[in-house]
Amino acid sequence: MGIATSLGVACDFQGPYSVGDRGRMAFGYPTRALRFEVSSLPGGAEQWDKAVMDANREYRTRMHNICCDNCHSHVAYALNSMNISAFGFKSWDMVKLCFLIFFRGRFLSWFGFLAQFLPFGVFVMVVALVKTL
Repeated sequence: MGIATSLGVACDFQGPYSVGDRGRMAFGYPTRALRFEVSSLPGGAEQWDKAVMDANREYRTRMHNICCDNCHSHVAYALNSMNISAFGFKSWDMVKLCFLIFFRGRFLSWFGFLAQFLPFGVFVMVVALVKTL
């Protein structure tokens, strides 16, 4: 999971003390996205970008922990820094973001949809096939 600047440059917490902020995400191109209205922020795009850069700076000092302090936490930190209210939330955490992306995130392409669900579909078919033998 990552967060983009107002110009669309993706940033994500990629590992211990490492934040990608040049548009290249750790696990490939984004497949889903949530759109936030940057214009609804008091400081607009400038406030959005400052919060994203502050989150990047902070997470360059942190150890990556797959369960507790990860890319979802990085995005939540940025959203909390900018005090944005969206999707019925005023405070952000990794669990809220996980469910929001799954249920409200929009696929960026058909390839994104296939990249997320085709492997699971193949796995289910293989398990079903093995059970019938």
